[in-house]
Amino acid sequence: MIKVYMVSLGCSKNQVDAERMLFDLEENGISVVFDETQADVVVINTCAFIESAKMQAIEEILNYANLKENGIISGIVITGCLSERYRQEVINEIPEVDAVLGIGSNDEIVTAVKRAFNREKFSSFKEKENLKLTGKRIRLDLSHIGYLKIADGCSNHCAYCAIPQIRGKMRSVPLDRVLDEAKDLISQGVKELILIAQDTTVYGLDLKEKSSLKILLKKLCEIEGDFKIRLLYCYPERIDEELIEIIKSEDKILKYLDIPIQHSSDSILRSMNRNIKKEQIQNLIDTLRAQIEGITIRTTVMVGFPGETQKDFDDLYDFVKKNKFERLGCFAYSREENTKAADFENQVPEEIKETRCQLIEQLQYDILIKLNHDEIGKIYPAIIDGKDEAASSYIARSYKDAPEVDTFIIFNSDKIFEPGDVVNLKITDCHEYDLEGELLE
Repeated sequence: MIKVYMVSLGCSKNQVDAERMLFDLEENGISVVFDETQADVVVINTCAFIESAKMQAIEEILNYANLKENGIISGIVITGCLSERYRQEVINEIPEVDAVLGIGSNDEIVTAVKRAFNREKFSSFKEKENLKLTGKRIRLDLSHIGYLKIADGCSNHCAYCAIPQIRGKMRSVPLDRVLDEAKDLISQGVKELILIAQDTTVYGLDLKEKSSLKILLKKLCEIEGDFKIRLLYCYPERIDEELIEIIKSEDKILKYLDIPIQHSSDSILRSMNRNIKKEQIQNLIDTLRAQIEGITIRTTVMVGFPGETQKDFDDLYDFVKKNKFERLGCFAYSREENTKAADFENQVPEEIKETRCQLIEQLQYDILIKLNHDEIGKIYPAIIDGKDEAASSYIARSYKDAPEVDTFIIFNSDKIFEPGDVVNLKITDCHEYDLEGELLE
């Protein structure tokens, strides 16, 4: 029996694709292992969204190429965004790779692995729209966390983004299939259902039957079971009063919203092809905080976009300082070929981008430290993700934190808990990013 080890890089959306490929492999008599030294073939499901992601993917491939040269593994299969975006380059420049699949050829993973095992070259690049949007998975995340991908691709065409050329146009998963997959995940013990897409707010707009994110949320909340729903990747321009009311009124929806704003300067937003203005973003933030008590807002911002002046950056800095986002990630603009912004004049020098990114990160660090101090004395239900055996402490999260990207609450207890258990914690201290809690009986 051929044994396969999967490496999934990049976002949770990519991870869902990897999980579906693993299921297909096991269904066809190929054993999935979770120790690379036991594998015959390694599948690397790559990311290529920005330059740093490409470099990470290449480093990972070269690492496994070394294992292959030393006889530890027999074959290497490359899938995902890097192989879709740089098809011929991967084939020509990394000869240690045996098989290369584009986004639309994930359904050929069994053939690719068998050919790689025999060290036979294989490649396939079907239409992106061929990518399977539903199907059973062998999950790679914690058993109580379930990513529910409701769409793939993107039709927003932001000037800086390569996703439309990599993943294709936005395609929603039909409503009934989303609900079936959600029920399946919940039946497996998922306690936190995390909705993902390139832009979750456009869900359903391409479907013939009437559907939308709002309809989907209401249907999900009707499913029986002890679970919560977390919303990621909600673009601000489509968050309206009705969606806000649903988030506010439905107990199963966590009061947490991930809203990638990217910038606050109107001129930069216009150049980015983001269909929103600073005033609208500010009004949305004010409305969310006024209407949803205790809401946590996560956002991402980008510095160094072509043409970003010192005035533009100062505007963004002041915007972040004013709004004190509970969670924020900052990225330096990456000049990606075949995107509109790559051809813009007034590209910002790398050293300026880096400096601006550091300034925003320091500002957000200061904001977070203050917010964390304000948490001391408060009590939250928290879901346990695991245990740090070395420190004999449990790792948990309140509704304010998404897995992998946000912070933790650490607490000690002699009691035995399992991942997915929910406990009540009183915040007693903070250590930079993470909080310390005390278990309440």
